[in-house]
Amino acid sequence: MAVEVASTEAPVSLKRKKSKTDPTGSSAKKEKKIERPEETGEDGDTHEHDDDARQRKKQKREEKERRRKEKEDAAVDPARDFQVIGDEDEKQEKRKRKKEKKSKESSTMDAEGSAVKSGRQKKKRKRDDPIGDVESTDHSVMKKDKKKKEKDQRKKQRSEMTATEPSTSTLPPAPTPSAAEVEAYLAEHSITLTIPQGASPITPALSFSALRVPDALQTAFTGFDKPTPVQACAWPPALEGRDVVGIAETGSGKTLAFGIPALARLMSSPSSKKFKSKSQVSVLVLAPTRELAIQTHDTLAALGSSTGIGCIAVFGGVEKGPQVRALKSGETRIVVGTPGRILDLVREGACDLSEVNYLVLDEADRMLDKGFENDIRAIIGYTKEKADRQTLMFSATWPDVVRRLAASFQRDPVRVTIGSDDLTANSHVEQIVEVFDDEREKDSRLVKHLKQLAPNKKYITDPEAERILVFVLYKKEATRVESMLKRMDYTVAALHGDLSQSARMQALQSFRDGATRLLVATDVAARGLDIPNVACVINYSFPLTIEDYIHRIGRTGRGGRSGKSITFFTGDKHERSLAGELARVLRDSGFECPGLQKFPMAIKKKTHSVYGAFFRDDLDMTAVPKKIVFDS
Repeated sequence: MAVEVASTEAPVSLKRKKSKTDPTGSSAKKEKKIERPEETGEDGDTHEHDDDARQRKKQKREEKERRRKEKEDAAVDPARDFQVIGDEDEKQEKRKRKKEKKSKESSTMDAEGSAVKSGRQKKKRKRDDPIGDVESTDHSVMKKDKKKKEKDQRKKQRSEMTATEPSTSTLPPAPTPSAAEVEAYLAEHSITLTIPQGASPITPALSFSALRVPDALQTAFTGFDKPTPVQACAWPPALEGRDVVGIAETGSGKTLAFGIPALARLMSSPSSKKFKSKSQVSVLVLAPTRELAIQTHDTLAALGSSTGIGCIAVFGGVEKGPQVRALKSGETRIVVGTPGRILDLVREGACDLSEVNYLVLDEADRMLDKGFENDIRAIIGYTKEKADRQTLMFSATWPDVVRRLAASFQRDPVRVTIGSDDLTANSHVEQIVEVFDDEREKDSRLVKHLKQLAPNKKYITDPEAERILVFVLYKKEATRVESMLKRMDYTVAALHGDLSQSARMQALQSFRDGATRLLVATDVAARGLDIPNVACVINYSFPLTIEDYIHRIGRTGRGGRSGKSITFFTGDKHERSLAGELARVLRDSGFECPGLQKFPMAIKKKTHSVYGAFFRDDLDMTAVPKKIVFDS
């Protein structure tokens, strides 16, 4: 019985062994065989490896079978045969490109190796052959000389574009006007020339051809018939290097009055790049507002574009980084900016004014009114000494505080006064004052005037179109008036202090370009800005001072053109005390407003902007002890 049991179990064990290696077994058995190794441990890894090998063999067999069928099909279908041939060609092309790439890499490596070898051989030849060494040295010296000559030639060409231009115009000079012609010109334009004692007299430049400036600057005069009075009288002494004080109304061309001499000075003394650590900034222009600084910068940059003279505007409200990078540029020779930001950059070491020998204070009275006197004095202290610096000062008025500043920093200046020392209104502006009691009538009156002045609410961008500027007193008022006009489908923009610097620049630029012909602004835009083709100024709210009124209406009637101003006057709040001064300004300009007679005509005494009526110039304002200590 034992033998029978053994004989019956032996085939079973042999069968199991055969099933482990049988590749034709059922799928169910395969799954079991895959599951068992996970339980058995070490034997499972072996079975998995065998199974993977079988799978790869099976895939190879299937691939061979597929290729065989494709060949048979290609023999029947010639189009398919063509496609297969194309695929094979493409594969061959790829193999060819790979071979070429490998050959290039190997050739590069060989070339590097050969270069190293050739370098070693050259060194060896130099040691063995001193004559050849001398010849190669001569060749390198000649090569260096050639490069130096090319560099000098390029430098010469650059200098010819800037400094080698003639310091005077090549145009034929205009005949010198006679003393009678000069006297008649001064009387016609109400010009007063104050010459320091012992200084040579001034002959005004009655025409552009009388100016001896480089031809590159003559392009600035295209479109103009003759110089403005302040230009005609300020250019001759400024071009001679003398200090100048110009007192003139807004819109009289003061930017070119100091810009042309500045550029002529720079063109006659090109920048020196021998000492890179040395500052190249030699012209500094100070302005009271960011808008005026940007406007002055644009004018000077356009003038100097053909000469390669760089100009930068420096003002607050924007990041310092781009301004600092521009100041470090070797091409920057003119800096235009507001006192606050310039002083910050100077104290941080980002702006070097030690080489500034041409200084301009534009709208000097306005800067002093805004409390910039200490900043201005500090900035001037960083420039060259008074004896080595030319200083020009322009102002609309000539008060004591401006006179003291001029006496501190100028050397025997020539003073050019257009009209009176006091602030006067632009004679080219028609002034209309509407007096009414109810302040709520302002909106309806504004809309009535706009219907007459701007009948078309929608229009295309036109730089030559006439524009309307509406002045308000407060920022919230500007926002409200702008919203009201937008609801009435007017294309309008606003300009006030609550806007970011980029938004203010965008609004001002769209108004300049003619994309927007109606602008609502606070007094931020009242001083110094040159906005072309402003046909009418509407004073929706009366300003706080009569000086601001004159500067507001000075935005129109610029450049000798005629303009118009419409002012709403209710006599409310601060307006009542300004009625007498407004009547005087109208009377001096040849206009009358009977409605103002119902208000007091007394003119209030001028007071200081900080100390009021109690300010005195003749007192020592040094600090005094804050505590009084009594002896016990």
